[in-house]
Amino acid sequence: MKVWVLDDNKNFCDLLSKFVKEKGYESFPFYDPIDLLKELEKESPDFVLLDLKLPKINGIDVLKKIKEKNEDIKVIVITAFGSIENAIEAIKNGAYYFLSKPFEMEEVIILMQKAIEEDKLKKENIELKKKLREKEEVEIIGESKGIKDAIFLAKKVAPMDTTVLLIGESGTGKELFARMIHNESKRKGNFVAINCAAIPKELLENELFGSEKGAFTGAYARKIGKFEIANEGTLFLDEVSELDFDLQAKLLRAIEFKEIERLGGIKPIKVNVRIIAATNKDLKKLTYEGKFREDLYYRISSFPIYLPPLRERKEDIMILANYFLEKFKKIFNKNKLYFSEEVKKFFLEYNWPGNVRELENAVERASILADEEITLKHLQFGEFFLKREEIPFIPKKGPLKEVVKEIVRKVEKYLIEEALKEANGDKKKTAKILGISRKALYQKIKELKIE
Repeated sequence: MKVWVLDDNKNFCDLLSKFVKEKGYESFPFYDPIDLLKELEKESPDFVLLDLKLPKINGIDVLKKIKEKNEDIKVIVITAFGSIENAIEAIKNGAYYFLSKPFEMEEVIILMQKAIEEDKLKKENIELKKKLREKEEVEIIGESKGIKDAIFLAKKVAPMDTTVLLIGESGTGKELFARMIHNESKRKGNFVAINCAAIPKELLENELFGSEKGAFTGAYARKIGKFEIANEGTLFLDEVSELDFDLQAKLLRAIEFKEIERLGGIKPIKVNVRIIAATNKDLKKLTYEGKFREDLYYRISSFPIYLPPLRERKEDIMILANYFLEKFKKIFNKNKLYFSEEVKKFFLEYNWPGNVRELENAVERASILADEEITLKHLQFGEFFLKREEIPFIPKKGPLKEVVKEIVRKVEKYLIEEALKEANGDKKKTAKILGISRKALYQKIKELKIE
């Protein structure tokens, strides 16, 4: 960090320059403004500590020339002739701060550190906003009627400002659809996603609406919430069914009146945000049970889009599997990878409780483990490995279809048993872990004779 000190008082200038150097900065003293301006033609410092009362050229004029040369140079004005008028004029012309002599030299270092931190935050904010505004290219793969219908509806509603409700199991691509709708909309703001189930309800209100400094213990600075970040853009509320009942009321107000209030705030803030919500639960049923506000349900479900699970779009399984394989062949530089026939059969027979996400994870793992041919031993589903010692395979005798069916049955049984253990026998939790309904879980337990 390069610091120039300009003061016609040589002793003071040297003293300040030496102090700055001792604090770890490169420091260069100048006693004449002409010398500094000549040097400025060759290079730029990060900071200039500038005296206002100078020979030959007025300090304000020097400040203007510095700023003309490089707007990013931080100028801290120092003078013994302090006045409000001088301070205002210096700040108006781009000075970062104004110090009146006498002052503690440590103040200069504190000011420079503050300016460095502010610059860092500003750059981070610019990068974040740039990243958020970039409309990522979204590709939704599939030829099945169910997925084509969903794409058709998404494209139809995208140019409107209508609130959309995406309904589908975990892993069906709800966020991908939300991004596609945002990308094809006319909105110029950010796409901002938040998972309502992943954040404790005590913190979720702060995440959504933000807070003022001192609003609660630990609120040391103002926090901007997701609604404000998504202003003029899209806010994607994943797993909206998990919202606390009181928070649902606040969300409804934000949608209806297009305004929010930060925690601890005293005035409403206008926001123009399009809401896309997603759920893997039956919201209508939750309203009957009193767990979800009926008025909010009708507000967010004006345009529902159903995303079918992978087991309902069998014709897409190998299309997706091959798409992911090509992707990972490039990433891992393994151009000779291919699926064995038994793997293809397995993919088509398997129930895919984790849907497209589970398929992608399975192909990624297999692509890492295999050198050329991907066989059953290279696959991983959920959190277990297909190992002979864990799940004995049926000897490869008899019709291939029957062999594959038996393997699938064992895989499903293993998954359910492991999930039951993890949930300590709680069926509701088990169904959530597996991403299936309780009814489907009970059917599987009965079918697979699980105790």
